Amino acid sequence: MTLLKEGDKAPLFKGINQDGREISLEDFKGKKLILYFYPKDNTSGCTAEACSLNDHYSILTEKGYEVVGVSPDSISSHQKFIAKYNLAFNLIADTEKSILESYGVWAEKSMYGRKYMGVVRTTFIIDEQGIIEKIITKVDTKNAATQILK
Repeated sequence: MTLLKEGDKAPLFKGINQDGREISLEDFKGKKLILYFYPKDNTSGCTAEACSLNDHYSILTEKGYEVVGVSPDSISSHQKFIAKYNLAFNLIADTEKSILESYGVWAEKSMYGRKYMGVVRTTFIIDEQGIIEKIITKVDTKNAATQILK
């Protein structure tokens, strides 16, 4: 697991969004990027987080941010999630988990004593030059946007 820290250069990535279009870190040069990693579409915490970012999307974009979510879900799962909640931003289907691994958020977790590999919910704020400005590891899903804007 890579341990990225604030001030590090963000790992380059390429992934496929809900429309089957390739998205890469390079696409956001000159813009600030909120790159958030979440475990699964249509689960309570992930829905609360996506809706918080969506509800504050115009404020985030006014402040120069772009928003991209990444999970190991499929393109069709992302399409349904976006349609159901009318999300205004891209979701990357990282089914191979290559982006998750490069950002160090695919890790061993445990629940009820059972160990398994999964996504550690994390938000990276990346500046216009591709440098990690802030890492939020204790994401408040219901107030994710407010937490970013603080």
